[in-house]
Amino acid sequence: VQLQASGGGLVQAGGSLRLSCVVSGNIFRDNSMGWYRQAPGKRRELVAFIRDVTTAYAYSLKGRCTISRDSAKNTVYLQMNSLKPEDTAVYYCNLKNFVEHGQLVNDYWGQGTQVTVSS
Repeated sequence: VQLQASGGGLVQAGGSLRLSCVVSGNIFRDNSMGWYRQAPGKRRELVAFIRDVTTAYAYSLKGRCTISRDSAKNTVYLQMNSLKPEDTAVYYCNLKNFVEHGQLVNDYWGQGTQVTVSS
């Protein structure tokens, strides 16, 4: 499985970015695609994920970002608006495959894309 993230960059506070992640390889019917981020000196944290039609967001970003997916293209998107300097981090896309009873069997990561928000 490969995950190729893109769309990061430098943006001013208040601006927007749209991240994309193309996933290729063995994707189970029951899966979740998501975005995590890691700022310097901090732990990696969940930003958002989508599983089937269910979405979930980190409290710090709720209302400012939207996760979506195009299943035909095996691509997951993260639209981020009203960006703040504290959103600066490397953003990683993630694929989790599940089997019956929701058991997690695979956990894959992309290479990350840098998002820098200037004040």
